[in-house]
Amino acid sequence: MSTLGPAAKIFEFKEAYEAIDEEYQARGWTDGLPIVPPTEARVRECLAFTDRDPREIVGVLPPRQGEATVEKIAANAVMAGCRPEYLPVILSAIEALADPLFNLDSVQATTHPVAPLIVVNGPIARELGINGGYNAFGQGFRANVTIGRAVRLVLMNVGGGLPGSGDRATQGSPAKIAYCVAENEAESPWEPLHVETGFPRDASVVTVFGCEGPHNIQDHYSNTGLGVLRTVAGAMGQAGSNNLLGWGWPLLALGPEHAATIARDGYSKAKVKEFLFEHARFPFARLGREYQQQQVERHGAVDAPGTMLSIVRRPEDISIIVAGGAGKHSCWQPTFGDGTHFTRRPITRRRP
Repeated sequence: MSTLGPAAKIFEFKEAYEAIDEEYQARGWTDGLPIVPPTEARVRECLAFTDRDPREIVGVLPPRQGEATVEKIAANAVMAGCRPEYLPVILSAIEALADPLFNLDSVQATTHPVAPLIVVNGPIARELGINGGYNAFGQGFRANVTIGRAVRLVLMNVGGGLPGSGDRATQGSPAKIAYCVAENEAESPWEPLHVETGFPRDASVVTVFGCEGPHNIQDHYSNTGLGVLRTVAGAMGQAGSNNLLGWGWPLLALGPEHAATIARDGYSKAKVKEFLFEHARFPFARLGREYQQQQVERHGAVDAPGTMLSIVRRPEDISIIVAGGAGKHSCWQPTFGDGTHFTRRPITRRRP
């Protein structure tokens, strides 16, 4: 039996839209952008796309330990500009974020610019028009932007992740506004992410990562898989990421052209991960002395000029998707890391 929370509060406004929006802004209930007023009628329309009780608690969200009920999530989805049919994806994303293994408490409160990235696989991505092609991480697609924005509004309004109080990000990131993408399964030479993690190909699956915004990787010159992989490894083996600090589960989003070149030369996903585990490393000797000491004490690094430091514990800790359109660009997303205070792993939820 599902645990039920209190019904959402209802406020009466007789003013015009501009006054309603100003009131929401003044109360700190928005992300800084104008909202769609979550009227009872709009929220009911959204709730029609789930058979879950509106008062069912989908997850308890830190740092406020707010109870994210289906109804509250629907209200925030309306505010974000979502179409009602997007609600099941948002519910699955919030369920995944509330999993203790994701460690949302640290993600919400850290000084690091980590943001929940929502990766959608399977038929639901195509049905809802979630973009995985050109400009997949950018603007222009309502599903991507509003689903990502709805999740952020829930984390603020229910979880209490408010800038400067619950959310202590030093600089933040545009990814903290909206961060949602579909995998470009049609142009992937390998099994998609959800199949790799054990789901049927026809399943609709949401995976959440705690990561930074995309770091571009261009290679317009290499025409071999090995050449592209060397460039990718060079980009990922950098000093400033939390993955060098604390390992974790970084994400590589290969553009279709790079993926095709790599696969053509016989690299499976597993082989790509093995290559990156061995080559996406940073020279110990190039770190400052204090950072070197951290690597010795925390990771057991050997204090020697030739030591190369890994960004993951094991090859399988690297996740790979294919996203984007034509062009010789890929990107990678450093993640929050691994350990007591870091995100533990990506979390997947199948849409019911």
